[in-house]
Amino acid sequence: MLDVRARQKMSRVVDPVARLIARTGATPTMVTITGLTLSIAGSVLIAGGRLAVGAVILGVGAALDILDGVLARVTGTESTRGALLDSFTDRVGEVAMWTGLAFYLGGRAEAALVTLSIVAVCGSLLTPYLRAKAEALGIEGKGGLMGRAERLLVFGLGVGLEGVGLPTLEAAVWIVAVGAWVTVIQRFVRTWRRLPA
Repeated sequence: MLDVRARQKMSRVVDPVARLIARTGATPTMVTITGLTLSIAGSVLIAGGRLAVGAVILGVGAALDILDGVLARVTGTESTRGALLDSFTDRVGEVAMWTGLAFYLGGRAEAALVTLSIVAVCGSLLTPYLRAKAEALGIEGKGGLMGRAERLLVFGLGVGLEGVGLPTLEAAVWIVAVGAWVTVIQRFVRTWRRLPA
């Protein structure tokens, strides 16, 4: 998973950016809400068929989502409320982007891909649920084939490249749908094995 393996390398780039944002007086909550707003705006554009622009705006929203937690850490303002807001807006953003894509595909009468999009978003939502459930039981809940960073990357590339004429959308939806459910199974099995009988 990118969000586990690349965290230290990314912090070399992201931490200075977060410190720069902190100097402007922006709070982590402001960054979180701005990121969610951009994610929803990008999703609306995707729903309207403006795939490339929507994917770019969605990508900016996702980048801000990375920065909010880092900003909280570097400014010493981490809180349980902030963690709850961040987790909640992550899920709302994913639901928005898949809803936007499903609307777009529905307009093209792509019933199979609409159904696959529903499968993908369900797997995407179950992945963090299993992490939260595992951690509530005192077990490490991270890991698996495809975390949120990978899902957003594949979705954004697939939609964005489709928007500039490269036929990548169907492959991207398949990759996320299968990858998300493989991750769900991995996390469930890993947690199951660590629980007492």
